[in-house]
Amino acid sequence: MTELRGLDAPSVTDWLHTNIPEAQGPLTFELVAAGGSNLTYIVTREDGTRWALRRPPERARIATAHEMSREWKIISALAAHPECGIPVPKAVAFCDDDAVNGAEFYVMGFADGLILRGPEEAKGLDESQCRRAAESLIDVQVAMAKLDVDAVGLGDLGRKEAYVERQLARWLRQFEASIPEGQAGTPQIYELHEQLLKSVPAQQACGLVHGDYRFDNTVLGPDQRIIAVLDWELCTLGDPVADFVWSVLYWTNPDEEHDFGSPSPTRHPAFPRREDAIALYTERSGFDLSALAYYETFSWWKMACLLEGVAARLRAGAGGGLAGGGQGDIVRQRIDGMLKQATARAREI
Repeated sequence: MTELRGLDAPSVTDWLHTNIPEAQGPLTFELVAAGGSNLTYIVTREDGTRWALRRPPERARIATAHEMSREWKIISALAAHPECGIPVPKAVAFCDDDAVNGAEFYVMGFADGLILRGPEEAKGLDESQCRRAAESLIDVQVAMAKLDVDAVGLGDLGRKEAYVERQLARWLRQFEASIPEGQAGTPQIYELHEQLLKSVPAQQACGLVHGDYRFDNTVLGPDQRIIAVLDWELCTLGDPVADFVWSVLYWTNPDEEHDFGSPSPTRHPAFPRREDAIALYTERSGFDLSALAYYETFSWWKMACLLEGVAARLRAGAGGGLAGGGQGDIVRQRIDGMLKQATARAREI
Protein backbone atom coordinates (compact mmCIF):
# COMPACT_ATOMS: atom_id res chain seq x y z
CA MET A 1 0.00 0.00 0.00
CA THR A 2 1.58 3.30 -1.11
CA GLU A 3 2.35 5.76 1.67
CA LEU A 4 0.59 9.11 1.29
CA ARG A 5 1.16 12.31 3.23
CA GLY A 6 -1.46 12.86 5.90
CA LEU A 7 -2.89 9.35 5.61
CA ASP A 8 -2.30 6.24 7.73
CA ALA A 9 -3.75 3.92 5.09
CA PRO A 10 -3.89 0.69 7.17
CA SER A 11 -5.56 2.43 10.11
CA VAL A 12 -8.01 4.36 7.93
CA THR A 13 -8.83 1.20 5.96
CA ASP A 14 -9.72 -0.64 9.17
CA TRP A 15 -11.94 2.27 10.23
CA LEU A 16 -13.68 2.38 6.85
CA HIS A 17 -14.30 -1.38 6.95
CA THR A 18 -15.88 -1.01 10.39
CA ASN A 19 -17.96 2.10 9.77
CA ILE A 20 -19.03 1.95 6.11
CA PRO A 21 -20.72 -1.33 5.16
CA GLU A 22 -20.14 -0.73 1.44
CA ALA A 23 -16.41 -0.05 1.84
CA GLN A 24 -15.28 -3.65 2.21
CA GLY A 25 -12.30 -5.44 0.69
CA PRO A 26 -9.04 -3.87 -0.54
CA LEU A 27 -9.10 -0.07 -0.85
CA THR A 28 -6.72 2.27 -2.64
CA PHE A 29 -6.11 5.93 -1.83
CA GLU A 30 -5.10 8.84 -4.07
CA LEU A 31 -4.31 12.36 -2.85
CA VAL A 32 -6.06 14.81 -5.20
CA ALA A 33 -5.89 18.15 -3.38
CA ALA A 34 -3.12 19.38 -1.11
CA GLY A 35 -1.31 22.55 -0.03
CA GLY A 36 -2.33 24.79 2.87
CA SER A 37 -5.95 23.78 2.35
CA ASN A 38 -7.75 20.68 3.59
CA LEU A 39 -6.47 17.44 2.06
CA THR A 40 -8.75 15.38 -0.18
CA TYR A 41 -8.23 11.74 -1.14
CA ILE A 42 -10.11 9.46 -3.52
CA VAL A 43 -10.89 6.11 -1.91
CA THR A 44 -11.49 3.33 -4.45
CA ARG A 45 -12.90 -0.16 -3.96
CA GLU A 46 -11.78 -3.05 -6.21
CA ASP A 47 -14.89 -2.76 -8.39
CA GLY A 48 -14.27 0.95 -9.02
CA THR A 49 -16.73 2.38 -6.47
CA ARG A 50 -15.29 5.62 -5.13
CA TRP A 51 -15.64 7.94 -2.16
CA ALA A 52 -13.85 11.16 -1.18
CA LEU A 53 -12.12 11.56 2.19
CA ARG A 54 -11.29 14.98 3.68
CA ARG A 55 -8.92 15.83 6.53
CA PRO A 56 -7.19 19.04 7.71
CA PRO A 57 -3.76 20.09 6.42
CA GLU A 58 -0.82 18.64 8.31
CA ARG A 59 0.23 22.05 9.60
CA ALA A 60 -0.65 25.76 9.43
CA ARG A 61 -4.27 25.18 10.38
CA ILE A 62 -6.66 28.13 10.66
CA ALA A 63 -9.35 28.06 13.33
CA THR A 64 -12.83 27.13 11.93
CA ALA A 65 -11.53 26.86 8.33
CA HIS A 66 -9.98 23.46 9.02
CA GLU A 67 -12.61 22.04 11.38
CA MET A 68 -13.80 18.81 9.84
CA SER A 69 -16.88 18.74 12.06
CA ARG A 70 -17.91 22.11 10.60
CA GLU A 71 -17.60 20.92 6.98
CA TRP A 72 -19.39 17.70 7.91
CA LYS A 73 -22.25 19.67 9.46
CA ILE A 74 -22.66 21.79 6.31
CA ILE A 75 -22.70 18.99 3.75
CA SER A 76 -24.88 16.80 6.01
CA ALA A 77 -27.46 19.59 6.33
CA LEU A 78 -27.48 20.41 2.62
CA ALA A 79 -27.53 16.75 1.55
CA ALA A 80 -30.58 16.22 3.77
CA HIS A 81 -32.40 19.09 2.04
CA PRO A 82 -32.01 18.64 -1.73
CA GLU A 83 -35.02 20.91 -2.24
CA CYS A 84 -32.84 23.89 -1.26
CA GLY A 85 -31.10 23.77 -4.66
CA ILE A 86 -27.54 23.51 -3.34
CA PRO A 87 -26.21 20.11 -4.49
CA VAL A 88 -23.48 18.43 -2.43
CA PRO A 89 -22.01 14.91 -2.30
CA LYS A 90 -23.69 12.39 -0.02
CA ALA A 91 -22.49 12.61 3.61
CA VAL A 92 -21.27 9.07 4.40
CA ALA A 93 -19.32 8.90 7.68
CA PHE A 94 -17.44 11.11 10.18
CA CYS A 95 -14.46 10.15 12.37
CA ASP A 96 -13.79 12.25 15.47
CA ASP A 97 -11.08 9.94 16.84
CA ASP A 98 -7.67 11.53 16.18
CA ALA A 99 -6.00 8.22 16.99
CA VAL A 100 -7.19 6.78 13.66
CA ASN A 101 -5.35 9.23 11.41
CA GLY A 102 -3.91 12.03 13.53
CA ALA A 103 -6.91 14.31 12.96
CA GLU A 104 -10.65 14.20 12.40
CA PHE A 105 -11.81 13.29 8.90
CA TYR A 106 -15.00 12.57 7.02
CA VAL A 107 -16.06 10.54 4.01
CA MET A 108 -18.52 11.67 1.36
CA GLY A 109 -19.80 10.30 -1.91
CA PHE A 110 -17.70 10.84 -5.00
CA ALA A 111 -19.21 13.34 -7.44
CA ASP A 112 -18.24 12.12 -10.88
CA GLY A 113 -18.31 14.86 -13.50
CA LEU A 114 -16.45 17.74 -15.08
CA ILE A 115 -14.48 20.23 -12.95
CA LEU A 116 -13.61 23.37 -14.92
CA ARG A 117 -10.26 24.23 -13.38
CA GLY A 118 -9.13 26.36 -16.32
CA PRO A 119 -9.54 27.11 -20.03
CA GLU A 120 -8.17 23.68 -21.01
CA GLU A 121 -11.07 21.83 -19.36
CA ALA A 122 -13.60 24.21 -20.96
CA LYS A 123 -12.35 24.13 -24.54
CA GLY A 124 -14.66 21.30 -25.57
CA LEU A 125 -17.82 23.20 -24.58
CA ASP A 126 -19.89 25.13 -27.11
CA GLU A 127 -21.77 28.37 -26.47
CA SER A 128 -25.02 26.75 -25.33
CA GLN A 129 -23.15 24.42 -22.94
CA CYS A 130 -21.16 27.31 -21.48
CA ARG A 131 -24.37 29.27 -21.03
CA ARG A 132 -25.99 26.39 -19.11
CA ALA A 133 -22.92 26.04 -16.90
CA ALA A 134 -22.87 29.80 -16.24
CA GLU A 135 -26.57 29.92 -15.38
CA SER A 136 -26.26 26.90 -13.11
CA LEU A 137 -23.29 28.41 -11.27
CA ILE A 138 -25.26 31.59 -10.62
CA ASP A 139 -28.52 29.81 -9.76
CA VAL A 140 -26.80 27.75 -7.07
CA GLN A 141 -25.21 30.86 -5.57
CA VAL A 142 -28.61 32.56 -5.54
CA ALA A 143 -29.95 29.48 -3.73
CA MET A 144 -27.21 29.95 -1.10
CA ALA A 145 -28.24 33.59 -0.73
CA LYS A 146 -31.91 32.71 -0.25
CA LEU A 147 -31.41 29.64 1.96
CA ASP A 148 -33.42 29.54 5.18
CA VAL A 149 -30.41 28.63 7.29
CA ASP A 150 -32.47 27.99 10.41
CA ALA A 151 -34.78 25.58 8.60
CA VAL A 152 -31.87 23.36 7.47
CA GLY A 153 -30.08 23.45 10.82
CA LEU A 154 -27.30 25.90 9.93
CA GLY A 155 -28.56 28.95 11.77
CA ASP A 156 -25.79 28.66 14.36
CA LEU A 157 -22.96 28.39 11.82
CA GLY A 158 -21.86 31.98 12.47
CA ARG A 159 -23.03 35.51 13.15
CA LYS A 160 -25.68 36.69 10.72
CA GLU A 161 -24.83 40.39 10.72
CA ALA A 162 -21.79 42.66 10.06
CA TYR A 163 -20.16 40.16 7.69
CA VAL A 164 -17.94 42.67 5.87
CA GLU A 165 -16.84 44.34 9.11
CA ARG A 166 -15.86 40.94 10.51
CA GLN A 167 -13.98 40.09 7.33
CA LEU A 168 -12.12 43.40 7.40
CA ALA A 169 -10.98 42.70 10.96
CA ARG A 170 -10.06 39.08 10.23
CA TRP A 171 -7.99 39.73 7.13
CA LEU A 172 -6.19 42.70 8.66
CA ARG A 173 -5.15 40.37 11.51
CA GLN A 174 -4.00 37.79 8.96
CA PHE A 175 -2.00 40.46 7.14
CA GLU A 176 -0.37 41.72 10.34
CA ALA A 177 0.56 38.17 11.32
CA SER A 178 2.47 37.88 8.03
CA ILE A 179 4.66 40.97 8.56
CA PRO A 180 8.31 40.01 9.25
CA GLU A 181 9.49 41.01 12.71
CA GLY A 182 11.00 44.49 12.74
CA GLN A 183 9.40 45.53 9.43
CA ALA A 184 6.47 47.83 8.71
CA GLY A 185 3.39 46.56 6.90
CA THR A 186 2.38 47.73 3.42
CA PRO A 187 0.81 51.21 3.90
CA GLN A 188 -1.80 50.64 1.16
CA ILE A 189 -3.28 47.75 3.14
CA TYR A 190 -3.97 50.06 6.08
CA GLU A 191 -5.18 52.95 3.92
CA LEU A 192 -7.65 50.79 2.03
CA HIS A 193 -8.78 49.12 5.25
CA GLU A 194 -9.61 52.50 6.77
CA GLN A 195 -11.55 53.61 3.70
CA LEU A 196 -13.45 50.32 3.46
CA LEU A 197 -14.33 50.32 7.15
CA LYS A 198 -15.82 53.82 6.90
CA SER A 199 -18.15 53.02 3.99
CA VAL A 200 -19.50 49.48 4.43
CA PRO A 201 -22.79 49.07 2.48
CA ALA A 202 -25.85 47.91 4.37
CA GLN A 203 -26.10 44.11 4.37
CA GLN A 204 -29.24 43.29 2.37
CA ALA A 205 -29.71 39.72 3.60
CA CYS A 206 -28.06 36.89 5.48
CA GLY A 207 -27.27 33.86 3.38
CA LEU A 208 -24.94 30.90 3.29
CA VAL A 209 -21.55 32.31 2.28
CA HIS A 210 -19.33 29.69 0.62
CA GLY A 211 -16.17 31.79 0.78
CA ASP A 212 -14.53 30.58 -2.44
CA TYR A 213 -17.35 29.71 -4.82
CA ARG A 214 -16.30 29.31 -8.48
CA PHE A 215 -16.23 26.69 -11.22
CA ASP A 216 -13.06 25.16 -9.75
CA ASN A 217 -15.00 24.18 -6.62
CA THR A 218 -18.00 22.65 -8.39
CA VAL A 219 -18.69 19.51 -10.41
CA LEU A 220 -20.75 19.66 -13.62
CA GLY A 221 -22.97 16.82 -14.77
CA PRO A 222 -23.51 15.62 -18.37
CA ASP A 223 -25.94 18.50 -18.99
CA GLN A 224 -23.35 21.06 -17.77
CA ARG A 225 -25.38 21.84 -14.67
CA ILE A 226 -23.83 21.66 -11.20
CA ILE A 227 -24.24 18.30 -9.47
CA ALA A 228 -22.01 19.09 -6.45
CA VAL A 229 -20.46 22.08 -4.70
CA LEU A 230 -17.16 21.22 -3.00
CA ASP A 231 -14.67 22.73 -0.52
CA TRP A 232 -16.89 24.22 2.19
CA GLU A 233 -13.98 24.97 4.54
CA LEU A 234 -14.48 28.77 4.47
CA CYS A 235 -18.28 28.64 4.67
CA THR A 236 -20.14 30.83 7.16
CA LEU A 237 -23.22 33.04 7.36
CA GLY A 238 -23.13 36.57 6.03
CA ASP A 239 -23.52 38.98 3.14
CA PRO A 240 -24.42 37.12 -0.07
CA VAL A 241 -23.53 40.11 -2.26
CA ALA A 242 -19.99 40.18 -0.89
CA ASP A 243 -19.70 36.45 -1.58
CA PHE A 244 -20.98 36.84 -5.14
CA VAL A 245 -18.62 39.69 -6.00
CA TRP A 246 -15.64 37.70 -4.70
CA SER A 247 -16.77 34.84 -6.94
CA VAL A 248 -17.43 36.91 -10.03
CA LEU A 249 -13.93 38.42 -9.95
CA TYR A 250 -12.71 34.92 -10.86
CA TRP A 251 -14.84 35.31 -14.02
CA THR A 252 -12.07 36.50 -16.33
CA ASN A 253 -13.03 37.76 -19.78
CA PRO A 254 -10.96 36.41 -22.71
CA ASP A 255 -9.28 39.75 -23.47
CA GLU A 256 -8.20 40.57 -19.91
CA GLU A 257 -4.51 40.57 -19.08
CA HIS A 258 -4.67 39.18 -15.54
CA ASP A 259 -6.77 36.69 -13.58
CA PHE A 260 -8.02 37.10 -10.02
CA GLY A 261 -6.62 33.64 -9.27
CA SER A 262 -5.38 30.91 -11.58
CA PRO A 263 -6.38 31.15 -15.28
CA SER A 264 -10.18 31.02 -15.39
CA PRO A 265 -12.25 28.65 -17.56
CA THR A 266 -14.32 31.70 -18.52
CA ARG A 267 -11.41 32.80 -20.73
CA HIS A 268 -12.95 30.33 -23.20
CA PRO A 269 -14.74 32.72 -25.61
CA ALA A 270 -17.95 30.66 -25.59
CA PHE A 271 -18.70 31.76 -22.01
CA PRO A 272 -20.85 34.81 -21.24
CA ARG A 273 -18.81 37.81 -20.13
CA ARG A 274 -18.41 38.91 -16.52
CA GLU A 275 -20.82 41.79 -16.97
CA ASP A 276 -23.43 39.29 -18.20
CA ALA A 277 -22.89 37.17 -15.09
CA ILE A 278 -23.38 40.25 -12.88
CA ALA A 279 -26.58 41.18 -14.71
CA LEU A 280 -27.90 37.61 -14.40
CA TYR A 281 -27.19 37.46 -10.66
CA THR A 282 -28.84 40.84 -10.13
CA GLU A 283 -31.95 39.71 -12.01
CA ARG A 284 -32.28 36.32 -10.31
CA SER A 285 -31.33 37.37 -6.77
CA GLY A 286 -33.19 40.68 -6.65
CA PHE A 287 -30.28 42.26 -4.77
CA ASP A 288 -29.11 45.82 -5.34
CA LEU A 289 -25.55 45.78 -6.77
CA SER A 290 -25.13 49.55 -6.87
CA ALA A 291 -22.27 49.16 -4.36
CA LEU A 292 -20.35 46.95 -6.79
CA ALA A 293 -17.29 49.23 -6.69
CA TYR A 294 -17.12 48.84 -2.89
CA TYR A 295 -17.36 45.05 -2.97
CA GLU A 296 -14.78 44.78 -5.76
CA THR A 297 -12.37 47.01 -3.81
CA PHE A 298 -12.94 44.86 -0.72
CA SER A 299 -12.29 41.67 -2.70
CA TRP A 300 -9.05 42.93 -4.27
CA TRP A 301 -7.91 44.09 -0.81
CA LYS A 302 -8.81 40.75 0.78
CA MET A 303 -6.92 38.83 -1.92
CA ALA A 304 -3.86 41.02 -1.33
CA CYS A 305 -4.01 40.16 2.39
CA LEU A 306 -4.37 36.47 1.55
CA LEU A 307 -1.34 36.60 -0.74
CA GLU A 308 0.69 38.35 1.97
CA GLY A 309 0.19 35.17 3.98
CA VAL A 310 1.41 33.11 1.01
CA ALA A 311 4.49 35.32 0.78
CA ALA A 312 5.14 34.82 4.49
CA ARG A 313 4.99 31.03 4.12
CA LEU A 314 7.40 31.20 1.20
CA ARG A 315 9.84 33.27 3.28
CA ALA A 316 9.57 30.66 6.02
CA GLY A 317 10.33 27.87 3.56
CA ALA A 318 6.86 26.35 3.82
CA GLY A 319 5.98 26.71 0.16
CA GLY A 320 6.29 23.06 -0.75
CA GLY A 321 9.49 23.67 -2.70
CA LEU A 322 8.20 26.85 -4.32
CA ALA A 323 10.32 29.32 -2.38
CA GLY A 324 13.12 29.23 -4.91
CA GLY A 325 13.12 30.19 -8.53
CA GLY A 326 11.73 33.67 -7.96
CA GLN A 327 8.34 32.41 -6.68
CA GLY A 328 8.40 34.97 -3.87
CA ASP A 329 8.96 37.76 -6.40
CA ILE A 330 6.00 36.54 -8.45
CA VAL A 331 3.75 36.59 -5.39
CA ARG A 332 4.98 40.07 -4.52
CA GLN A 333 4.13 41.28 -8.01
CA ARG A 334 0.66 39.79 -7.69
CA ILE A 335 0.13 41.55 -4.35
CA ASP A 336 1.17 44.86 -5.89
CA GLY A 337 -1.22 44.25 -8.78
CA MET A 338 -4.10 43.48 -6.39
CA LEU A 339 -3.47 46.66 -4.43
CA LYS A 340 -3.27 48.68 -7.65
CA GLN A 341 -6.67 47.32 -8.69
CA ALA A 342 -8.16 47.98 -5.23
CA THR A 343 -6.86 51.53 -5.11
CA ALA A 344 -8.19 52.33 -8.59
CA ARG A 345 -11.63 50.86 -7.81
CA ALA A 346 -11.75 52.62 -4.44
CA ARG A 347 -11.92 55.97 -6.21
CA GLU A 348 -15.42 54.99 -7.38
CA ILE A 349 -16.80 54.25 -3.92
